[in-house]
Amino acid sequence: MYDIKWIRENAGLFEDGRRRRGLESLSDKLFALDDTRKSAIAGLQTAQERRNAASKEIGQAMAAKDAARADALKAEVAEIKTRMAELEVQEKAAVDALSVALLEIPNTPLAEVPEGRDEHDNVEARRHGIVPVFPAGFVPKEHFEIGEALGLMDFEAATRMSGARFVVLKGALARLERALMQFMLDLHTEQNGYTEVNPPLLVRDDAMVGTAQLPKFRDDQFRAGDNFWLIPTAEVSLTNLVREQILDESALPMRVTAGTPCFRLEAGSAGRDTRGMIRQHQFSKVELVSITKPEESLAEHERMTKCAEEVLKRLGLHYRVMTLCTGDMGFASQKTYDLEVWLPGQKDGDTQGRFREISSCSVCGDFQARRMNARYRSATDKTPRFVHTLNGSGIAVGRALVAVLENYQNADGSVTVPDVLRPYMGGLETITKI
Repeated sequence: MYDIKWIRENAGLFEDGRRRRGLESLSDKLFALDDTRKSAIAGLQTAQERRNAASKEIGQAMAAKDAARADALKAEVAEIKTRMAELEVQEKAAVDALSVALLEIPNTPLAEVPEGRDEHDNVEARRHGIVPVFPAGFVPKEHFEIGEALGLMDFEAATRMSGARFVVLKGALARLERALMQFMLDLHTEQNGYTEVNPPLLVRDDAMVGTAQLPKFRDDQFRAGDNFWLIPTAEVSLTNLVREQILDESALPMRVTAGTPCFRLEAGSAGRDTRGMIRQHQFSKVELVSITKPEESLAEHERMTKCAEEVLKRLGLHYRVMTLCTGDMGFASQKTYDLEVWLPGQKDGDTQGRFREISSCSVCGDFQARRMNARYRSATDKTPRFVHTLNGSGIAVGRALVAVLENYQNADGSVTVPDVLRPYMGGLETITKI
């Protein structure tokens, strides 16, 4: 969220950020809303001052036994009180209008973020691994073909109970999904310095506003009764751990992780990935969140991305890291890296195999911190400063399962279990048809 004072003082930088995101100019509209707010506040203050002065004059008139003047002043005070009630309504409306407008403005991209319109303008930063080789004449299958043939992936049963974009996993595939989450959490907590958290899956409106899911993306969320929402990502719960807090500098950086179910309406995805597990209403994900000092957030972004990459490396998966352009980056992000994993069963036009997103790691600056009023106090400067927040998938568990199925599939329909997951699978080496 932006500070209107900062926008007034940095209008050029603000408008350049909007231009780079492909958005129209907005500062004049915001200044008009701010002027209305200031006018309403000034009008109320003037009325309050006159009410206080008139009340004092009433006492003076009564002391002087000037009943007529006292009565006139009492009538004036009564009229001022009525007008103040109206002014208070006007002030609240003006404050709310400006607040809503500020909440709907996306973060300003960092100068180093490549300019572009959509995913076609993203820039590859690096890639790791090699494309898997399959026997001659064997065409790799998509994950849902593999899972259904194994008898362990049931979309029809899920549809009967819940509708489209759900799945029932059974037997070894259910255990494989659990194994993936346990492996990721163990890696991040034991080697990458994150503290595991088991957070609420239901959060209030203000928590969703704090991480910018509301109000802009209301139509993408699952509402769960009055003032509650199912989390679309554990980023919401984990980042809000520091809302309305003033942390001690020694507590930073704060690194937390959680493996949770996530829920998304996918309102804007009609017709996309309608088969399989790529885009589901309910899915599991291991989330990484860091809270840092401002001067450390960019280095933390690189660190977080490497932590997510390590998951893919240990699974032996081919992937690439993409720097998202200004037109494709998220609402709350200053800069984002997407990790895209190679899926040999999918097609890209006439080409067999394609990269698909499996993780997204973003640095948000103080954008979310301002919405949450999350600050810290240093030992040398007693004035609290806003923290910087970062979040990343470490990684999406369902998509990791998809990647394992497609990359480790065999010509006989079985799936080889990656070495790193076998301890979590009771030593199982191959998943076969039940």
